[in-house]
Amino acid sequence: MKFTAFIYILFIFVSCANKTPKTAQETPSRKTTEESNIAIIKETETLEENQSVDTEQEKEAVMSKTPEMVIEKDMEQKKEVSPMQKTKDEMVKTEMEEETNAENHTPAAEVEVKGDEPEVKEDTPVEASNPVSKEEETKTETTEEIVLAKVPSHANWDKLLRKYVDNTGNVDYKSFKNSSSELSAYLEMLAKNSPKTDWSKNERLAYYINLYNAATVKLILDNYPTKSIKDISRPWGKDIVKIGNDVVSLGHIEHKILRKMNEPRIHFAINCASYSCPKLVNKAFTASGMSAQLEAATKDFVNDTTRNQFTASEAKLSEIFKWYKGDFTDKGSLKDYINNYLSTPMTASTKIKYLKYDWNLNEKR
Repeated sequence: MKFTAFIYILFIFVSCANKTPKTAQETPSRKTTEESNIAIIKETETLEENQSVDTEQEKEAVMSKTPEMVIEKDMEQKKEVSPMQKTKDEMVKTEMEEETNAENHTPAAEVEVKGDEPEVKEDTPVEASNPVSKEEETKTETTEEIVLAKVPSHANWDKLLRKYVDNTGNVDYKSFKNSSSELSAYLEMLAKNSPKTDWSKNERLAYYINLYNAATVKLILDNYPTKSIKDISRPWGKDIVKIGNDVVSLGHIEHKILRKMNEPRIHFAINCASYSCPKLVNKAFTASGMSAQLEAATKDFVNDTTRNQFTASEAKLSEIFKWYKGDFTDKGSLKDYINNYLSTPMTASTKIKYLKYDWNLNEKR
């Protein structure tokens, strides 16, 4: 303000001086005076503008030192977003919403309706209920692995055998049908507890022998009444036995699993629901008693006169010894193997013949 007043006084002084020229030559014209006045005014305005700019710069410098002002200024700058950036943000937001919707909804076409569950119309989104977190999922899987690692009990199968199978190995299939649900539950339990690599050989033998026998009984019950297992289409070739995530046939269990375990006595433990088969023992096989049970089953079969017949000069054997001869002769001849269980062993001159196999159902009469 002081500087402006000084300029104004100087302007008055100059104006007064122009009004009293000493000579005609020194007296300026009206036009010259006006131009001079305009020049002075413009110079004054320029100086004021420069001073105003300096003042604004000083003001900004002061504002920059005030945290509250700086924060306010930054927030205002953040609010000023370009239209392109706004569009991009909206697109990202839309994509995130779509992903969220996809996680929380399942198309009705992919929902499998079972039992009494309500029918869902096509193209109707179904909200996912009780979403499971990854931690809970992992915890559930770990728990399942711990359960599956346990060796299953064969107690329920043992109860069924004692109830419906007599001492000669014949089965009361007609009455057994009343407990078909219990048999199915036992097979389902075995399916969920398939053998693990840390199981002992006897634990695996007990699992597969009991599984084979129980699955064979279920096959008969599912097709009962029947006169023979051979009346059922492909009884040993169909995939009807569940083990873990796999479904296999009875033939697979016998030839691809049990026979691969280098234990020929399994042939006298598994039963094919026929009279000429080794009898179905009315007690479940267990890992702890495996060796004794296999030995007893083999001795019983070899000395059963309905399955094998011996004289001084001739031996009429079950066709099992013919079909699986290779399994019994790994460490000697067939006679050597059978003689281990005979009170009167065969001699080198004993002739071997085979009896006709009776495939009639081993039903209790």
